Amino acid sequence: MSTAQPLVLASGNRGKLREFHELLVPLGYMVRPQSDYAVPEVEETGLSFVENALLKAREACRVSGLPSLADDSGLEVDALHGAPGIHSARYAGEPKSDDANNRKLLATLADVGEGERSARYWCVLVYLRHAEDPVPLIVQRSWEGTILAQPRGNGGFGYDPLFWVSECGMSAAELSGEEKNRLSHRGRAMRELVECLAS
Repeated sequence: MSTAQPLVLASGNRGKLREFHELLVPLGYMVRPQSDYAVPEVEETGLSFVENALLKAREACRVSGLPSLADDSGLEVDALHGAPGIHSARYAGEPKSDDANNRKLLATLADVGEGERSARYWCVLVYLRHAEDPVPLIVQRSWEGTILAQPRGNGGFGYDPLFWVSECGMSAAELSGEEKNRLSHRGRAMRELVECLAS
């Protein structure tokens, strides 16, 4: 691409903005947060990650008049029958707080043994060319791990301090940004989305 293509990220999450920026700017995209266009927060009334991502992307396109990218992602814990799932960001209620969510998750899993803490992050990405786009690009990818009994590391965001990545022998919060982008649900989904956009 000779000039950067503007793309509105339908999120106010600074951690996500940083990750998408790292992944997309080298490919010729100018990633702008939805706050630059006064896009309001959308009520996530969907029953799945896909539905919620579509709601957010359509609103960002409608208000900004530009292509948009939305993700909906969360943590699925097997011992909790998939919770916190689509409620991951607000697991402990309002206002949204990573610390409160992590404390609630640890308390909920207090009686669950170390070998029964399998979990995965999910990321669904939706790319819309315009608000009425009838064929959105939709990609979903997961990242397998287990939930620790106490947090480790200061990087990342969300549940990263509790998400143990066995192949690396550390938590997601202890990984470098480059390593996390290579392994994570969001990094994998982004690479596939980029392939789809290129084709």
